[in-house]
Amino acid sequence: MPYEPPTHTVERSIRATTGAKIIAGVDEVGRGAWAGPVTVCAAVTGLRRPPAGLTDSKLISPKRRAELAVELEKWVTSHALGHASPEEIDELGMTAALRLAAIRALDALPVRPDAVILDGKHDYLGRPWQVRTVIKGDQSCVAVAAASVLAKVRRDAMMAELEGESAQCAVFGFGDNAGYPSPVHKAALREWGPTPYHRLSWSYLDALPQWRHLKKVRVSPEAAELESGGQLGFDF
Repeated sequence: MPYEPPTHTVERSIRATTGAKIIAGVDEVGRGAWAGPVTVCAAVTGLRRPPAGLTDSKLISPKRRAELAVELEKWVTSHALGHASPEEIDELGMTAALRLAAIRALDALPVRPDAVILDGKHDYLGRPWQVRTVIKGDQSCVAVAAASVLAKVRRDAMMAELEGESAQCAVFGFGDNAGYPSPVHKAALREWGPTPYHRLSWSYLDALPQWRHLKKVRVSPEAAELESGGQLGFDF
């Protein structure tokens, strides 16, 4: 199914109404995973024409996504990645962990952006950043789409590296599922229990009586709100 290519419409609007010159597109990956970090990419692209086929990373095949990421790394003006670990997600809750990862990404850019285009409807970044939220921004905005692809490819690679480097992780199939719930992942959890790379405050442990004692008490309510939204598929 063809998709409308992303444009610079939002970026042009921000430039015209605020005077901002450097605008970063920001997107996350890993929010709904059971294991691994949440990863945020900040990408600055300017107003140049993007590589062909750029869109939301979820709509691109893994092979093409990896190829596109290589092109984007050379094409973007600048980009940086930030991560929040499973321990930080458990301690802070998802909203605060997303903000932490986003700030790490933005702070790692060579030049501080004047404004940020954030994918989605919720501004988890907040002040002092000047933020414009855009629903489905990873499909409609060039900079956000670029950030989406770069974040997805890097996080997938990190999870595959975990599977290759750790015998404890090999049975979970992280190279294929990237820490998201899958039949292989669920079966391994039932048999072996969570690894140090799993998020231990999440409700999937409620369905695993033999491992429920490992569940951490969540300090922040944001992760509970995410789980109750029906995104995470805890049904074993």
